[in-house]
Amino acid sequence: QVQLVESGGGLVQAGGSLRLSCAASGRSFSRYVMGWFRQVPGKEREFVATIIWSSGRTSYADSVKGRFTISRDNAKNTVYLQMNSLKPADTAVYYCAAGPPRPGTPSREYEYDYWGQGTPVTVSS
Repeated sequence: QVQLVESGGGLVQAGGSLRLSCAASGRSFSRYVMGWFRQVPGKEREFVATIIWSSGRTSYADSVKGRFTISRDNAKNTVYLQMNSLKPADTAVYYCAAGPPRPGTPSREYEYDYWGQGTPVTVSS
């Protein structure tokens, strides 16, 4: 059974950094697309970043470009989201997701089949 377990969230001051981890298990993800989304209460879940596991190709939401970096560690079956220069607007619950290979770099929720439980990130001003 597929499991995605996020960790690394917490409280940080504006301008600080956090690194989120997503440990994937239950199947081979070597051909999968891995994504990070975030959600604020009362709002829709929004795309943050995605990485194609096999090629390492990445894509980012405009709001995080230049500040966030998504990467993967094949040996550990883990995907990371390095978040730098954090802003209060980045406060949200962050979710890891996995989906089957598709053309391009998927950025919509329905393109992902598996989801983690989420890890909260709070950025104070």
